[in-house]
Amino acid sequence: MAGVVTRVGRTPRVEQVGATRQQILTTAERLFAEQGLYAVSNRQISAAAGQGNNTAVGYHFGTKADLVRAIVRRHTGHIEALRQEMAAAVEGSREVRDWIACLVRPFTAHLDSLGGPTWFARFGAQVMTDPAFRGIMAEEALATPTLGRVLDGFHRCPPDLPEDVRAERGDMVRTLLVHVCAERERDLAEGAVTSKATWDEVADGLVDALTGLWTAPVARP
Repeated sequence: MAGVVTRVGRTPRVEQVGATRQQILTTAERLFAEQGLYAVSNRQISAAAGQGNNTAVGYHFGTKADLVRAIVRRHTGHIEALRQEMAAAVEGSREVRDWIACLVRPFTAHLDSLGGPTWFARFGAQVMTDPAFRGIMAEEALATPTLGRVLDGFHRCPPDLPEDVRAERGDMVRTLLVHVCAERERDLAEGAVTSKATWDEVADGLVDALTGLWTAPVARP
C-alpha cells in the first residue's frame, strides 16, 4: 500500500517536470528563431519560460548544445514517420523528383501540422548557419533510419555527378530547403503576404526547383 501511495504521489511531480521541460523547449525554440543562438542566454530563456530559477535551463538540459539537440529531437520523430511513409511509396524509383520529394515534403508537412505560429524552420536556419551548432542538426537527421534510405535512393538516380559537384549541390539543396521554409514561416508570423497559399504549394515549388538544380548540366573548363 505504501508503495502505491508513493507512486501515485510522484505522478504530479513527473507531469510538472515534463510540462516545465516542454515550456522551456518551446520558449528556447522561439527565442533562438527570432534572435539567434548567441543572442539568447539560458537566463533569458528561463525568465521567458516563467521559471523563477534562473538556472532552470541548465538543470533540465545541461549546455546550450544539449538544449539545441533536444529541440531538434522534439521534431525529428514526426518528420521521420512522414518520410518513412513517403520512402516506402517510391522504393526502387530512379526518378530524382521522387527522392527530392521525400526530403522536402515531410519537413513542410510537419510545419503545416504544427499550426501557427511556428518557429522550427527559422530555428533550423539559425542552427544551420552557426558553425558551433550546425553539426547537431546534421547528426540528428542522419541518425533517423529513413533519411539514409532516401539518400541512398537519391544517389542511385541519374545523373552520375562528380563527387565535388554532388557535395556542392547537396549543400545547396539543404540550404534552399531550410531557408525557403524559414522565410515563409517569418512572413506568416508577421502577417505578411506569402507567395504561396499553403505549405503544400511551397513543397511543390521546392521539389521543382531542387530537381532542376540537381539535374542541371555540369560545366567543366
